[in-house]
Amino acid sequence: MYALVTGASSGIGQQYATELAKQKYDLVLVSNQEKEIQDVANDLATQYGVKTIGLYKDLAKDEAAEELHTYCKENNLQIDILINNAGIFFFNEYVKTDLKRIELMLDLHIKTVCKMCHYFGADMKERGFGYILNMSSMSAWMTMPGISVYNASKAYILNFSRSLWYEMKPHGVGVTAICPGAVDTGLYGLSDKWRKIAVGIGISMRPSELAKKALKKMFKKKKQYIPGWINHFFIFLVKHLPDWVTFLMIKRIAQFQK
Repeated sequence: MYALVTGASSGIGQQYATELAKQKYDLVLVSNQEKEIQDVANDLATQYGVKTIGLYKDLAKDEAAEELHTYCKENNLQIDILINNAGIFFFNEYVKTDLKRIELMLDLHIKTVCKMCHYFGADMKERGFGYILNMSSMSAWMTMPGISVYNASKAYILNFSRSLWYEMKPHGVGVTAICPGAVDTGLYGLSDKWRKIAVGIGISMRPSELAKKALKKMFKKKKQYIPGWINHFFIFLVKHLPDWVTFLMIKRIAQFQK
């Protein structure tokens, strides 16, 4: 039984891979960081005695999902766990953002995730067994300036995953959308000081903690999971912010200044 984890060379993806290795799952690890993904694969194989394959792949390319699926078929790698984790983040006013960055996010967060679920999900359905975990975000419930493409793409993943859950559950396949708030990685560009503060007050979560909790929900075939009580509170709070507060915030954010 193999687990395929995308974006596995660092951060949350690496923690997913580590937790699965601890549980003795063999791994296919994918990243656009060639050296790093080989290092992670080798380290996990040595430390936990599992089979690991590190693959360099630009997952934003149209053919990436099909090529991965073909590779697994040709090498007799049965993927029973699919972790669609790879993603990017940027904070900027939409019309000031380069279209190539926007297209990259849409390709990576939406097109590739859908294709991965299509190819590997079909195999799981035929076997009557499998798990799919898609990384959404707490921002999927929020309309927030500065991350208009990010939160829209994560809302797509959330609704796509919940709909797919109904289609796949009768066939023995679980589909789980994970919706974390801030996670303590370098994704957001915070200094070490502010990262420590965010973790200390519960706004941010350690990647290892998130991975453990998310995999537990995946194995229970939960439809969705929002980790941390404070995130439930923030969803409620932000959804009910009056517009004047949002406009006040915009005036104070450098990215929105002329």
